[in-house]
Amino acid sequence: MTVDIGLTHIALAATDIDASIKFYKKYAGMNVVHDRLDVENDGRVVWLSDMTRPFVLVLIKADKPDPVLTPFAHLGVGCKSRSEIDHFAKLGKQEGVLLFDPVDEGPPVGYYIFLKDPDGHSLELSFGQDVASAVLSLKSSSPSLD
Repeated sequence: MTVDIGLTHIALAATDIDASIKFYKKYAGMNVVHDRLDVENDGRVVWLSDMTRPFVLVLIKADKPDPVLTPFAHLGVGCKSRSEIDHFAKLGKQEGVLLFDPVDEGPPVGYYIFLKDPDGHSLELSFGQDVASAVLSLKSSSPSLD
């Protein structure tokens, strides 16, 4: 068994787990890596991952999503290109889940959109955010962070 260290997951309440799975698969490239019935709480628990790192989005069956993660509280997913953002903006607008048209704030924020999942939680898709450089530059200048 491996030992997970650091941030491993974010958990959200979901009223319709299957609708949420479809949303996160379509817009964030996530797939189910764990699915179980929580007998103690009489609900379903699903873990979704984009398989890029050991991190999952946990969806927990609930009667209502309380509280709702909304802008500016949101999940953020990096995309491969501006055209991918434009594609998801168009799709999101057609499906009624786009919160606003793409915004370009330049480095380090980049080009992004916000979408709402089936329970109203916010998902940011972005291109050009440079989180890795910020983390790596601090880590390389501070050996005590290892």
